Amino acid sequence: MKRLIEKGLMFGNLIHVSSPALVERYNRALTHLTRKQTSLTDFHIDISGYSPEVGDELGDMQYLNQGGCNRQFILLSTAQKTAPLLNAKFSMSRSILRQFITENEAQLFALTTRDAVAGELLNSVYSVADPARLLDIRKIGIEADTTAGTVRDAENLGQMVDRFMGEEDAWFDDVLIADMIGLAQKTGDVTRNPVRLKQMEFVQDNFWTAHFGGAYLFRGVPHPAIIAQDKTALRDVSMKYVFDFEDRNQIAKFLELNGLVEPIVKARGIDAGAILRQKMDFIVVDVAQDRGIDLTGATRRDIRALARAHADALPAEFHGLQALVRWAEDEGRWPKISSDHPAYFYSLRAARHADADLVNMLLAELSPKDVRQLFICHKELFYRLYAGWSETKKSFVADFLEREYLADKAGAREALFGHDAPLAEPPAPAKPDILDRVGPWAAVRKSRKKKIKGPWGG
Repeated sequence: MKRLIEKGLMFGNLIHVSSPALVERYNRALTHLTRKQTSLTDFHIDISGYSPEVGDELGDMQYLNQGGCNRQFILLSTAQKTAPLLNAKFSMSRSILRQFITENEAQLFALTTRDAVAGELLNSVYSVADPARLLDIRKIGIEADTTAGTVRDAENLGQMVDRFMGEEDAWFDDVLIADMIGLAQKTGDVTRNPVRLKQMEFVQDNFWTAHFGGAYLFRGVPHPAIIAQDKTALRDVSMKYVFDFEDRNQIAKFLELNGLVEPIVKARGIDAGAILRQKMDFIVVDVAQDRGIDLTGATRRDIRALARAHADALPAEFHGLQALVRWAEDEGRWPKISSDHPAYFYSLRAARHADADLVNMLLAELSPKDVRQLFICHKELFYRLYAGWSETKKSFVADFLEREYLADKAGAREALFGHDAPLAEPPAPAKPDILDRVGPWAAVRKSRKKKIKGPWGG
């Protein structure tokens, strides 16, 4: 993992905490939440304030996430909103924390100039030891305040001010006035600078959890289902359809019925051929690893040469994607790629909808040889698989991601997963569009009598 850390591919964008004042605030918040402290004077934190160095010191890598259910957090700076979330147990946790910081940025900026903000992501479930509890996770709220209770005191002071202004005899209430003065010394003038964090609640119907070997829960779709690594671990969950990754046909049907995916070669505004060819290169790299071939400094040309030299060892995923490239670029013959074909899930990406990131995460797990998508969409799984690769594959993948992804993260994500705005219907072309003539998702007539279907049906 040292190679990934050095290249900024692991623990990247963490916030460095080194000043005595920030360390002291962190310890106050840590004591407030966990009754623990760190003796470190220099460490890094993620968006939730979790530090791998502190976790190592305490011998507890889940010190802010006991039970892996209600994540606690420590905010020292609003700059944490750009940091990753380490040891995530639920896919929605980082997006919720980021939205909370963004929506309350001005208030949090003011609060963190003097103290740390400590809080917790709250739902009605305190333990997921029983898999049935996963279905009880629906709404997540946020509870947060400084360690000194500034937000609470400001709320109390605001209520006192309202009482003072509204009650006829409040001018003669010496106790009320004294209490107001005492709180105002802590909070400042709440009438001019209100200290209030937005009450936010997040409804989560669809999410991934690391519990029970990893599972994707889809409830907010027309045809609900759970997709898990081990469906036997979820046999007691009251969901009609529970699949594991061996149920390829059922997963494909689920994605299709709910309109969650689209074929890469059908997507407009992208270079589908280039995306598919890159996936093929990663598959060649996987074969090269198995054959003990040194990939140090390998270029795209070298990878193509390896594909020619070891064509006999290339798996079905490679040949399926190659056939798609020929069809997409050269109008070659249609490949027969059904949902049980190893290349099927490599050929898809999430359609335009609110859960696109979650679906791309699922697709990354279903097509693990595409290391770029795996790294972008499912880092936990990427790091786990990376640990078992050969040194030559580790080196190649790390160099590729540093060169091709870190240089322009936003551009890479847009090219792979972005969606163009819908366009107005174009005038009828003089000749049929290529997708209308030979696209695998539309019926194609080569004669009036015979209808030919593409690999995904027509």
